[in-house]
Amino acid sequence: MQPPDRAVSVIEILARHAFGLPLSEIADQLSIPRSATHRLLADLRDEGYVRQDYDGGAYRLTAKLVAVGYEYLSAASVSSRLQPIIDRLAEQTGELVVLAVVDRGKLLRLIKAQGARGGLLYNPDEGIEVYLPATSNGHAYLSVLDEDEALQLVARQGMNQEGAGKNAPRTIRQLFEYVERARETGIARIFDVWVDGTSAMAAPVLRPGSRIPLGTISVAGPTIRMTSERMDQFADALKAACNAVAETGFDLPIFEQA
Repeated sequence: MQPPDRAVSVIEILARHAFGLPLSEIADQLSIPRSATHRLLADLRDEGYVRQDYDGGAYRLTAKLVAVGYEYLSAASVSSRLQPIIDRLAEQTGELVVLAVVDRGKLLRLIKAQGARGGLLYNPDEGIEVYLPATSNGHAYLSVLDEDEALQLVARQGMNQEGAGKNAPRTIRQLFEYVERARETGIARIFDVWVDGTSAMAAPVLRPGSRIPLGTISVAGPTIRMTSERMDQFADALKAACNAVAETGFDLPIFEQA
């Protein structure tokens, strides 16, 4: 087998392209020769993680990786202990609810539930890693970190994400105005920040008895529906969900135990 970091990189690239990519584009994104890319893909295909429907066609992930993910979530008791909490909050708010977890300084989306049953639906393809400067989950996470650590994480991702909303912070000072408001109230709120026409609120999930962040939970929907007044109505339910996740799941392997 090829070095595992490259194999994982192939999987991560294909995870962002559900309909697959040609070998040449995968090689370009990995910045490695096409011959090495072909060997990587052949190994992953032999193991059942990728497929190519015909010679010369695009490579895409198979359902095996999804099945492995579900098996892990089930074995780790995530499905039984945490999913019901997220489902309940989605039902209470009628909006999209996302649980993100902290992993080595990154914030990764893990569980979501759509509470809207009709009308406008907000269910974007946001990727795995949360963009900290322009999301409610990101602001909630930064609000419980010390300033130096927060600055380092923001610097790693950079500012001025392409496609961010009209109210997205463009400078560190603007960003930390959002973060400070989240720190004061315990809830981050954004309007037309991540995507124009959408709003969201989020709160941190803290390890019981500490200020150590395990993750965040957000509630998001169309701005026309997710008004400030409606967020006020959801605040207690959101904080209750964060407490429930912390108390129910702090010992689960998906959370950092350091």
